[in-house]
Amino acid sequence: MDALLDLLNSRPLVNGEEQDALGDPTRGARWARDHGGDGSPAELALLRAARDALRDVVTGASSPATLAPLLEGVRQIPEATPDGLRWTLETPPHARLAVEIVLAWAATEEHQPGRLRPCANDGCQLFLFDRSRANRARWCSMAVCGNREKARRHYARTR
Repeated sequence: MDALLDLLNSRPLVNGEEQDALGDPTRGARWARDHGGDGSPAELALLRAARDALRDVVTGASSPATLAPLLEGVRQIPEATPDGLRWTLETPPHARLAVEIVLAWAATEEHQPGRLRPCANDGCQLFLFDRSRANRARWCSMAVCGNREKARRHYARTR
C-alpha cells in the first residue's frame, strides 16, 4: 500500500511547479531501489507508465482496463507451504515493482473500495488513503491542503 501511494504522489506540486521523483534518472533509480526495485531505466519507464495509468484510473479519467498492458505476461503461481498458501509473482525483473503496485491497487479496490482518492484541493496533485472510520477524509494533509481550503471558504463567506 505504501508503494502505491508513494508512486501516485511522486509528481507533487511544489511552489506551483510539478516535481517528478521519477523524472531524473538518479533520483528515480533511488526511488525504485527504496521501494524494492532495481532502478534500471526500463523499470523507471514502466513505473512512470504505471503511475500515469493509475492516476487516471483513481481520478476516474480512465477505466481500469487501461492497466491491462502493464499486466501482460504476468502470472501468479500458488505454492502450498506448511504456513499456508503463498503466491509467487512471475514477471520480467524490470516489471516486478510496477506489477506489484498495480496488484496493490487492485487489492485496495477490492477490500477497501473508495478509500484511495485524490486530494479535494484543486491546486494539489496528491492522493490520500482514507483510514478514518467514517471514510470522509478529503485532503492529503489537514495541515496544508485542509487549512488552505478552510481559509479560502472562510474568506469567501466573510467578503
